[in-house]
This record gives sequence, C-alpha cells and structure tokens, in this order.
Amino acid sequence: MAQFISHLTFTDLPQTAITTASTGFVDCTGVMLAGADEPVVGKVISAIGHCAGEAPVLFSQHTMHPAHAAWINGVAAHALDWDDAALRGHPSAVLVPTILAEAHVLGRSGADAITAFVAGYETWAELAHRDAESHHRKGWHPTGIFGAIASAAACASLYNLDPERAAHALAIAASRSSGLMSNFGSMTKPIHAGNAAHAGIIAARLAAAGTTGSHNTLEDPQGFLSAVSPSGKVDKRTPVHARRDWHIEEYGLNIKQYPMCYCTHRPIDAMIALQKKHGWDPNQIRNIDVSISGRNATVLRNHWPQTGLEAKFSIEFAMASAVVAQRVGLAQVNDDFVQTDIIQDLMHRVSVTINPAEDAESGYAPYDHVVVTLAGGETVKSDEVHEARGARSVPLTKGELREKFEECARAGGIRDDIAGLFEFLSSLDRQAELMPLRKWQRHQVIVLASNWNPNV
Repeated sequence: MAQFISHLTFTDLPQTAITTASTGFVDCTGVMLAGADEPVVGKVISAIGHCAGEAPVLFSQHTMHPAHAAWINGVAAHALDWDDAALRGHPSAVLVPTILAEAHVLGRSGADAITAFVAGYETWAELAHRDAESHHRKGWHPTGIFGAIASAAACASLYNLDPERAAHALAIAASRSSGLMSNFGSMTKPIHAGNAAHAGIIAARLAAAGTTGSHNTLEDPQGFLSAVSPSGKVDKRTPVHARRDWHIEEYGLNIKQYPMCYCTHRPIDAMIALQKKHGWDPNQIRNIDVSISGRNATVLRNHWPQTGLEAKFSIEFAMASAVVAQRVGLAQVNDDFVQTDIIQDLMHRVSVTINPAEDAESGYAPYDHVVVTLAGGETVKSDEVHEARGARSVPLTKGELREKFEECARAGGIRDDIAGLFEFLSSLDRQAELMPLRKWQRHQVIVLASNWNPNV
C-alpha cells in the first residue's frame, strides 16, 4: 500500500476516478456547510478552544492547526448523515476535510487534492473489502476504523512521503482508529469522522518527522485487520491490486438524497413512491412492513426515536415521515417533527421482515421493498428497489447535485456566488490551488473558546 501511495500521480488516474473524487468534494463540502451549526460541532469547537494554525475552519475567517480544522470540519460533514456512502462507511466525510486542511496549508493544487482523495479511497477499499463479513455486526463503525488509515494515506500523498515513511504513517494511523456502533444516534457518531481526519493528519506528520510503526501492522495476526474482523475471515494474501483494478471505478460514491442512515434510503424511495401514487391518510394504514437485510436491521437500531439524531437510525421513523410528509429532509429530521403524535403513532405500525438473501460484502439484500396493509385488510406492495436514487449505478444528474449543494450552502450561511463555489469544486482538478476557497465565507459567526468551558 505504501508503494502505491508514494508513486501515485494525477496522470495515473482514470477519468472516472477524477470525476468521482470531484463529486466527493462537491457533495461533502455542501453537507459540511449544512452541518456547520449542528450542536455537536459547537461542542467540539468549545472543547478544542483556539489552536493557532493556517487551515480554515468551516468556511469562516477563523483558522486552526490543520488537524484541528479537519477534526471540526469532519464532524460537520457527518453531523447530518447526509454525506456520501461507500466502502461500508462514509469516505468523503473523512477525506475531504483532511485534504482541504492540509492541501490549503501546503499550497497544493486541485490535481494534488484529487490524487490524495484517490490514494485515501483506494487504501480504505483495499482494507475494508478484505474481510468477508460486516464490521457493523462486530460493533465497529467502518468510517472510524478505516477512515483514520485512509486519511493518513491521503496526507502521505500530499506530503510526497517515500514508501518507508508512508508505511509508518499507515501503521501509526491504524493504532489511532476507532468508532463504535453503540454510539449511533448520538452526538458521538459524527465525531468518528472528525477523529479519523485528525488521526490521519497527525499520523502522517509523525511519520514525516521520523516516528516509526511496524511494517506488518495491517496484516499481522495481532494487527489491524485481525483485530477488527468479526470472525477472522480476512484475506491477507491477495496482492494489492490498486492501479490495475481501480476500486474507485468499481464502488464509486453513493450520494444521499436524505439526511438519514443510508440503510433507510431504498425503503424511503419505495414508500414515497407509493404514497405519491395513493395519497393515504395515515389513519388508513394498519401496518407498513419493510423488507431489508439483517445487517441493515441491526444498523437501524432505534425503534422508537424521540430526537432527530435517534431518528436517523430508525426505519420506523423513515416510513412514518415518508407517509406523513412524502419526504424525509432537514425539516423532518428534527426533535419537533419526530415527537408529533401522528409520527409517534405511525411508527408503532411499522414492522420489519428480514430478507435472508444478504450480500456478504455489502450487507444489503438484493433489493428492498415495503408492503402497506390498509385498515380494510387490502395490501399494496411497492416496486422492488435495487438501488437508491443517487447510488453509483443511478447517479444524480449534475443539476440534481447542484440543487442539493445549493440547499446545503444556503442552510450553512453561504449567500454570495453559491454557483461559483459549486463550479470551483466541480472543476477542482483544474484549479492551481485551493486558496481561492477562502473568498466564500459563511455569514454565521463561529465562537472560538480561548479556554475549555464544560458549561458551554
């Protein structure tokens, strides 16, 4: 992996990889802006206090040490669960904040940023897909455990580390990886993405300064892959095939339409389609049965959510919102809407059927669907949804991506030339540097605490 990271150049990249990485920068920047004022982001800022540095924080006038800027920006990017999904986790929410911080400080070009993204993505994919089983089932959040190592790989690319030091960076990051499923539905879940970005930057900087790690940290019997494996079914023998078969071309990025756990998206698409067609009054519905995989049912662990955070991991809420509002957006994923009587009542009329035909690698069933049973006993079944709208195989159009980005940017306080920011990020590979991003400023004020205050 270190050899691959060190030798990777922009000219090596296929056009699909460049386009996918650019999409990752666009979408992640948008959701980072939209999530910038979430309570958890303020808590992290308050806890960190002011830490001098040159990396911009949340498109504001404030700057910090790159590791801390990436930490805050990573938390914001994942705070709404609206960021892209792939590789069993959320790669852009880690890689984009990492790269925006370090590439800015180092004066790297947009092409360098794209190359670093691909280096991180390929590293993440190389590790995640060597295990035959779902890390979620073991209790690991893949974004936290793989993200730290992928972030280190991206930084190693930006720093132009030689293979020896790149290997040390991966080893150091492996010992800093973390993230537990039990924290889904709490403020700690988005901190996993910020932690991974922070860990990767520090790991690469330590390696650049001469700090060493074990060269077999990833594949050792007591190393990373074995430690995080659900049952030890890890492929440690197949050679690294990056640059021959590109993971980023195979898996791509799945762009989210809804600020919800990605496991809910196919059923939401199915339920909204049914409700738009039939327009049922919620009182007409006796039951909504959702067919999903066992892995996804495990992830969607909050059956009777009371807060917007909890609702993001609730298939019951997802179905109720799809019926009542015919959408599941920012206006719905909040405490007030979740606690309305009709939503609370309808959630108790949602059941789950496990589809046993679960793909071992993705954790998904071949398709999801919903069956609505009406008060009179009539049943109506949705179409089978094989891919959520926005997935790699059914991507959003550029216009749809722009629409989501503009909604996010406005929610985040960007008022001037949103279209220009979208175009800058969309053509990142042609930008000489990232410094021009500083001209786009959020209008909300960020309060940076000089000292930590547990009461803030």
